[in-house]
Amino acid sequence: MTKLIYTAEEIEAEHDYTSLHIESGLKLHGGFDDQGQYISPRTRHRWDAVKAWRESLVRRHQPLVEATTELLTEENFPNVSQQIHLLKHGIEQSFWDSLTITGLIESRGKALAEVEAPDFQNIIAEDISETALGHMSKGLLRTHGWDEGGVPGSGIGGHDVMWYAVRDLIFGKGKYPIPEAPASIGREKNEREMLHLPPEYEMLIALLMNLLMIEVRAERAFDFYEKVMRSEEVFLDRRREAEEAVTLVNRIRQDEAVHVAWLQVAISEFRSFTIKSLDGSTISGAEILDPIWEKMIHWHAVEIHTTTRHASIEALKQKILEIENGAQIFGQFESLAA
Repeated sequence: MTKLIYTAEEIEAEHDYTSLHIESGLKLHGGFDDQGQYISPRTRHRWDAVKAWRESLVRRHQPLVEATTELLTEENFPNVSQQIHLLKHGIEQSFWDSLTITGLIESRGKALAEVEAPDFQNIIAEDISETALGHMSKGLLRTHGWDEGGVPGSGIGGHDVMWYAVRDLIFGKGKYPIPEAPASIGREKNEREMLHLPPEYEMLIALLMNLLMIEVRAERAFDFYEKVMRSEEVFLDRRREAEEAVTLVNRIRQDEAVHVAWLQVAISEFRSFTIKSLDGSTISGAEILDPIWEKMIHWHAVEIHTTTRHASIEALKQKILEIENGAQIFGQFESLAA
């Protein structure tokens, strides 16, 4: 019989690693088996649990919400060719900043470990004890936060430190000042949208949807970073370090897969259930969630790009024009846009 109920200790359990994960002198989460294969942190039972909950949805003939990079219709800025062009001409700081900001944002993710999820059983008619929704406070949010920002006081780095290690492998330490990260990378709203739900439940569902779309965007970022760092045209004096950096990026990518999976399952579970509305009636989760999910996708796929791209282009243009032959370099940069 498939196991569907887990304790927090099981969700948080580590594998018995043969060797620890240490890169560039940094102690990092996860470890290696006796074949030298990397194992993501806290996945001794977590992956089995998420796969079991996903299979339970399938058995109930409930669809999973889409969570692939095909949702992202706008081109990344800069694109891979443009970024390689900049690096070839010694314009490195924007790439340094991008890696650093990614680490800073990952560090904020550790706050998820402190989130107290309301009990969704209070607003769902069906039993949720055998679902991801029923395990959010039984380790799912906590392990997600620890993956991103590390376990406080452990001295072991999470994804934040791993991104700094990636950056330092290809650039060396302290090459540029630490940039300021954006205040938020998620969709925010000024008024309530899920009026059938108590506010604390709406906040949590909106958080899960934002997190899932951020993870989708991260998957495209992994591909971008890997293609740039694997290019034989850049980091010519640090090719070995660049390959090590790509290996680290792909370990982060492997870690993030369980985040995408549990968020996709939890959101899909919510839309599959019967929700007890504030007015005493019942309503399907899909009726509540689907319109907001469409808005969430559009914000992360389109709106965030259209609202920031002009300023990003202008800021980069000014930096390029300050160097010798800057106008020519910027013209070539623009020509590489899709």
